Amino acid sequence: MEKLVLIIGGNLGDRLLLIQQARKILSEKLGPELNASSIFETEAWGGASKGNYLNQVLIFESQLEPEQVLDIIQQIERRLERVREVKWGDRTMDIDILYYGDRLIHSEKLIIPHPYLEERRFVLAPLAEVLPTFLHPRSGMSQSFLLKQCKDNSKVQQYEKSLENPGL
Repeated sequence: MEKLVLIIGGNLGDRLLLIQQARKILSEKLGPELNASSIFETEAWGGASKGNYLNQVLIFESQLEPEQVLDIIQQIERRLERVREVKWGDRTMDIDILYYGDRLIHSEKLIIPHPYLEERRFVLAPLAEVLPTFLHPRSGMSQSFLLKQCKDNSKVQQYEKSLENPGL
């Protein structure tokens, strides 16, 4: 069993409900969550989206192959009505694999660790909350250190409504 670290989020529809639905389906398909970050409200990243996102990091233990996990998360995105029209565009749900244990994978279909992880404050803030000392398998730097070094100045803050729903 290896630690599987995902980030989920979106900026369309009922963002909080969609996160709740994604978590439920992920738990059904991958097994129980080991841990989850707070939900963060974040500015859009990449220039093609309008409107703030809600994002959350989830941690599972899995025996599935990474490509199987990718197929599952893409099915969940479609089930939650994600439409892929514009790269980094608006979406109901996006699910990305950030880490899969210490694996380094670079194939046509999948890159792990996530290739933009170190450039995105909206990824690093929840990662640093739940895995502050976990070392990036390529750089050897902790998530807390990566967050401190991140040059992305986009606004990332804990989503206040998530405090009302601690069981999400």
